[in-house]
Amino acid sequence: MSQATKRKHVVKEVLGEHMVPSDQQQIVRVLRTPGNNLHEVETAQGQRFLVSMPSKYRKNIWIKRGDFLIVDPIEEGEKVKAEISFVLCKDHVRSLQKEGLWPEAFSEVAEKHNNSRNRQTPPELPVEPQSSGEESSSEDDSDLFVNTNRRQYHESEEESEEEEAS
Repeated sequence: MSQATKRKHVVKEVLGEHMVPSDQQQIVRVLRTPGNNLHEVETAQGQRFLVSMPSKYRKNIWIKRGDFLIVDPIEEGEKVKAEISFVLCKDHVRSLQKEGLWPEAFSEVAEKHNNSRNRQTPPELPVEPQSSGEESSSEDDSDLFVNTNRRQYHESEEESEEEEAS
């Protein structure tokens, strides 16, 4: 089976099926991803442990912090105590909540998670007024997009004048 065909079947399985956890399975929330296809998760009771991602999901399904999973326990595991059996999307979460199978501890988290995803919009750039033939000052950077992922350094005019004088 080609990689594209495999990906198509895995994505179809995740997005299409309605999954109900069995007695042994648990619904968990992803806290972080330390690497090597491992994810640190938290149960509804607050217990934290690592889960492994099976090879069928690797490079096909992406799991982020805050996502919900259904996991199968691994008895012989010391650090890695479960394996991912299903990745829950927001439609799965809603149907589990309607059926009453959703843990109460995750109710608020799931609602905030879904609402924040729905509200995300691309940042708007300020509109620059049309000038009447004048070129704007090259030193005025107020209309540039600000990257919020970087520290903001502000240079004062006094420092730059002192550097020029020396």
